[in-house]
Amino acid sequence: MMAATPVTQHYARPGIAKRALAALREANGSEAPVTPDALAPFDQFHGRGVVATGELLRLLDPQPGERILDIGCGIGGPARWIAAKIGCHVTGVDLTPEFCEAADALNDACGMADCVTIRNGSALDLPLPDAAFDRAYSQNVVMNIADKPRFYCEAFRVLRPGGVVALSNVCAGPAGPPHFPVPWAETPTTSFLATPEETRGDIAAAGFEILSFRDTSEELRDERLGQDGMPGLGLHIVMGERFSLMRRNSARSAAENRTRTVEILARKPAQG
Repeated sequence: MMAATPVTQHYARPGIAKRALAALREANGSEAPVTPDALAPFDQFHGRGVVATGELLRLLDPQPGERILDIGCGIGGPARWIAAKIGCHVTGVDLTPEFCEAADALNDACGMADCVTIRNGSALDLPLPDAAFDRAYSQNVVMNIADKPRFYCEAFRVLRPGGVVALSNVCAGPAGPPHFPVPWAETPTTSFLATPEETRGDIAAAGFEILSFRDTSEELRDERLGQDGMPGLGLHIVMGERFSLMRRNSARSAAENRTRTVEILARKPAQG
């Protein structure tokens, strides 16, 4: 188990799976099935939830039977959802032990322990062998990572030649730092935003061929500003009631051009 860090302390909460399943039963009834779709309102820890996961899935384009890596998997929502939709095996790695424990419990509750594997570990030292995965993805993770070159080099290492990685990143905007707290950090101490230009350079320096690099800030801004209130089933179940303020600050920061969002697809070159 990984030792506690300021980042894991930001995310760690006891009893996540127990609270999640209790909230699901209260909302849907005690006999309602536990499925990736049913859990999606609160187990996808990134902006726009399962909608964003679906968009990244179309970009990544995994195939049945492939081995997929989720870097910074949280409580496993995207990993379960993708494995169920595609019929592939997904391995998730996350730094926060409490997230990994919750992911394992929710995998069991969904009957998906055979197709989703969770590992507690760092994205800067993935506990995985070289060239083990056909594809990888990461959603809203690098904001907590100062050593971004190493993050991309580790993703490169574990992909097979010709494998691709899809990324959804929050980046630094030109108007100054975001308003804190935000979903990924209470204070600037654990927030490390790179500009889109720096991001492109770090990915290329790791050895990747950049296939697409798209700034999605403008198309997502109105959607963020429309997020008022907290749904009955939402991320506050995982992060507590303070998440409502974090989400408002995130939307405000995007509206003021303090943050930008990018969607990237990159490939590890095939060996000749």
